[in-house]
Amino acid sequence: MAWQDLIGSYSVDYVPQEVVDRMGSSHILGIFFRLDSDPGLHIWAGVNDIPAGFDSLDEDGTVYLGGGRLLNIPTLEVLVNGQSSSVEFGLSGIDPDTAANVLDTMPDVRGKDLKIGFTTLDDYYQPTTPIVALWTGTASHPTESMPPVSGTDNPTTTLTLAVVSGSNTRSRASLVLWSGPHQKAIYPTDKFCDGTARLARGVAPAWPNY
Repeated sequence: MAWQDLIGSYSVDYVPQEVVDRMGSSHILGIFFRLDSDPGLHIWAGVNDIPAGFDSLDEDGTVYLGGGRLLNIPTLEVLVNGQSSSVEFGLSGIDPDTAANVLDTMPDVRGKDLKIGFTTLDDYYQPTTPIVALWTGTASHPTESMPPVSGTDNPTTTLTLAVVSGSNTRSRASLVLWSGPHQKAIYPTDKFCDGTARLARGVAPAWPNY
């Protein structure tokens, strides 16, 4: 099965059919980055600024800035069962003075929603549909680093934004251990997990008959 057929069978109309059809042939794919800060940050992995938007999130006339090849998009995973993950999105090759000004003037990002989406572009690099949301995370903190330089190379700065996904953060109690003591530490009268150790040994529970 071709990968575009797999997308079509899995999407169940989540991905618009015209996008699936276009991805089955020659196409230009746009990847979009949306940070719900104030003001918001809208970037896409390409050149030139283009009008685009996530359906029901972006207002008409929203413009996504072209990040070009400088936009680093890590491997993204959709996690289940209470797990969490952390990734970093970065812009490299920035002049140190510009990077310092960005850090000094950037709005608060901690706890803000970040969405990654995609859609196909036409021959004029315009979106064929609203952006399809692909991955959602929560912004944590920005960092800066300066790669080593040699010879006559000019120093550059890399700015990154750490983003977490899943249900676990360091500010919440963990709910993934499923043991009696841990459950009672959160809800003292909850006995739901009292039989976890016994059931983990393969003991078949005796279910009541009604």
